[in-house]
Amino acid sequence: MSDHEPLDGPSLHQLEQLVRHLGEELATFRRRALQAEGTLRTYEPLTKSGNPFADQRTAQLERENIDLRAKLMFATERAKGLLDQVRFLRQQAARPVSNSGADR
Repeated sequence: MSDHEPLDGPSLHQLEQLVRHLGEELATFRRRALQAEGTLRTYEPLTKSGNPFADQRTAQLERENIDLRAKLMFATERAKGLLDQVRFLRQQAARPVSNSGADR
């Protein structure tokens, strides 16, 4: 990013949109993980009876839950990184710009 480009310009706006989108994606993954856990709980009584279909379905849901949790962790870390970038850009925007080196 150029020192002369305004930090409130399109780059900051685009970064804020990305952070917002990541937050929405994170909420979706969390909701899906919670839904998968709820569905898994409904199958628990069946698995205690030794039902092979229920065992397969439980294993499938557990794999899906692990996958969703991994996506959730990735999205969380990505969102944190983007938020750190936004904070940095805001700090840079708050600093006064010195033109002392431009006159040389």
